[in-house]
Amino acid sequence: QVQLVESGGGLVQAGDSLRLSCAASGRTFSSYAMGWFRQAPGKEREFVAAISRSGLFKNYADSVKGRFTISKDNAKNTVTLQMNSLKPDDTAVYYCAARPSSMSIMTDYDYWGQGTQVTVSS
Repeated sequence: QVQLVESGGGLVQAGDSLRLSCAASGRTFSSYAMGWFRQAPGKEREFVAAISRSGLFKNYADSVKGRFTISKDNAKNTVTLQMNSLKPDDTAVYYCAARPSSMSIMTDYDYWGQGTQVTVSS
């Protein structure tokens, strides 16, 4: 069982940066691939970024490529999402997720956090 807690969301202006963090419980964090997803009002949850169990491999949605960076610290049981050059379209609830296998761009993760709100004003 893995529990995930996101933090770092907030209200920012277009062009600003935010850093989201996800703290995971458990002693086998290195066995989990991690993902970040987001869901805007009235829309389906969508993939943002994913990172492999080792942290060596990463994948990004086209909409955030070059602006967002995902990283994983297996010693600290944390995964972060650095978000730069934020746009109003990035406004959503952001969720981190974990799966005990290879990373995925689908929502087929086993564990989810409660989400953190990111609002970008124009």
